Amino acid sequence: MEKLKMHTPDLAEENYKKLAALFPNAVTETIDEAGNVVRAIDKDILMQEINTMVVDGDQQRYQFTWPDKRKSVLLANQPIAKTLRLDKEKSVSRDGTLGGDIDSENIYIEGDNLDALKLLRETYLGKVKMIYIDPPYNTGNDFIYEDDFSQSAAEYAGNSGQTDEEGNRMVQNNESNGRFHTDWLNMMYPRLKIARDFLRDDGVIFMSIDDGEIGNLRAICDEIFGESNFVADLTVVNNLKGRNDKKYIARANERLLMYVKSADFEEHGLPLGVDVLKDYSMEDKKGKYRLIELRKRGGADLRKDRPNMYYPFYVHEETGEVSLSKDSYFDKQALPVKSNGDDGRWRWGRPTAKERILELYGKRVGNKLNIYEKDYLENDKGARRIRPKSVLSGAAYSTDVATKEYRAIMGKIDFSNPKSVTFLSDLIIYATSPHENAIVMDFFSGSGTTAHAMIRSNMEENGNRKFIMIQIPEMIDKGSDAYKEGYKNICDIGEERIKRSAGIALKEKNLFDIDYGFRCFKIDSSNMKEVYYRPADVRQLSLDQLTDNIKEDRTPEDLLFQVMLDLGVLLSSKIEEQEIAGKRVFSVADGYLMACFDKDVTEDVVTQIAKSHPFYAVFRDSSMADDNVAVNFEQVFATYSPETVRKVL
Repeated sequence: MEKLKMHTPDLAEENYKKLAALFPNAVTETIDEAGNVVRAIDKDILMQEINTMVVDGDQQRYQFTWPDKRKSVLLANQPIAKTLRLDKEKSVSRDGTLGGDIDSENIYIEGDNLDALKLLRETYLGKVKMIYIDPPYNTGNDFIYEDDFSQSAAEYAGNSGQTDEEGNRMVQNNESNGRFHTDWLNMMYPRLKIARDFLRDDGVIFMSIDDGEIGNLRAICDEIFGESNFVADLTVVNNLKGRNDKKYIARANERLLMYVKSADFEEHGLPLGVDVLKDYSMEDKKGKYRLIELRKRGGADLRKDRPNMYYPFYVHEETGEVSLSKDSYFDKQALPVKSNGDDGRWRWGRPTAKERILELYGKRVGNKLNIYEKDYLENDKGARRIRPKSVLSGAAYSTDVATKEYRAIMGKIDFSNPKSVTFLSDLIIYATSPHENAIVMDFFSGSGTTAHAMIRSNMEENGNRKFIMIQIPEMIDKGSDAYKEGYKNICDIGEERIKRSAGIALKEKNLFDIDYGFRCFKIDSSNMKEVYYRPADVRQLSLDQLTDNIKEDRTPEDLLFQVMLDLGVLLSSKIEEQEIAGKRVFSVADGYLMACFDKDVTEDVVTQIAKSHPFYAVFRDSSMADDNVAVNFEQVFATYSPETVRKVL
């Protein structure tokens, strides 16, 4: 049986292996600064293989850089030996019941988002449809995540005490700090670099930001996502009065950067607004429609400019029917005449008009006959949708409205500058289909607005979207009302908001069967003792004293979720328990993974699991009842399920 690695992959090592596999002749050895023989890549051979110059040293090149960038890239690739532990007491079942069945497919994670992204990366690689983040804006007052650049990969993997006594790693980035922009870039770069791997090929990421770091954020996103995948720098008007916190201009907006993973992205559009829907007041056998004038108003709109677009229509006034030929029924002529009497033109030429004549409608306005196109509310692809404009505005997007929305749910449990639920709901509806199990991720989730917006979006469209929210448990001011109410950190607020917003949705007696819950996880050190990762470093005396390589305070559920992460099984998968010969056995994703972490496992247990034909079967390394079971283990699987991948921890 193969042993599980039980830590995140070393991406730098994986990249080296990929390069070595492509160009084995470029792999060589050299001597480092300390005089050690180390592996290397021969630049000259690599240049020959790819027929492109490899830039190194001080050669001039086009790039965006800052102090510590190289360490920031390394940080994104370094492995960690951590895990996610399910908090059943905080989790909410699919039907909104606190402490019920752990059956929700939504995920909420408490912990540093860099650690969380690394833990989730292999499992959710290429599975997320949309990412939205609202990171710290680097105003000189906001806190940023501080990452430790001084550790080696081995030290980083073995270090489980990377937070302060309150469980966070955040520092205030004052403007007097000489590394003001550098620290912010060091924080953002590795997180975005890993986040790109989560996106599906048709995925999209939205990032809210202010003017302070918009240029730097755009530069690192061009590098990570590719300049060709930049879609828009959108303006979001969220303060109609304007803020007077800066000189010269009362700022009324924030910025929203949009990048796609590739050209495969297809937007789903937004529903037509109420102001547009009211225009769909006419109806025929094809349904409701509005009228759009066929006469061209702008551009080259005169007969002399486009003579082929000037011709008469004939109308039956009582029915509004239109023809290109005059007879006793179609007896009234309509020409594209402008208001000043000049001959104008139609938007369609005669061939198009002939093909689509049944879509036209004639109507008298004053002393003239106008020709209109029928614009139906439903088209051949279903409900009509519109694209958002590059300036997103409206009262529902404002910070004032967002704050009122938040307080209506949370009362005096205050939270500064929450995002508008309508704003985020519009982004979700625009970017994701309601019926494809799309995953929406927010790894700066704050008060949980993105999760709230996704629940609302699912309610409106009978959707089955799922969310992954990640938030560091930043401590709350002890003098605040929220702290007095029992909320110790931001995660407590975010989780409560999701519960309450789901509760409000349930009270509306919505008939749709949507997911109102979430599985709550906390980042913790690995379930495995140090001997599991570095047995050679443990003295023989210590080995003799060890009876197990698993920490004493860890439960079978803890082991199961770390195994799921290691094997790339979704955390949202259905988990069932069964008893086989007195032992507790987990069945994940309808038997895709079966695991037993009990001790003294008998051959009966092994046989029953093998007969279930799981793709993966996982046991503890020293779990077999006796030597005979251990000896017969492989033979049992060879007999009943030879294709099953067997793993131990």
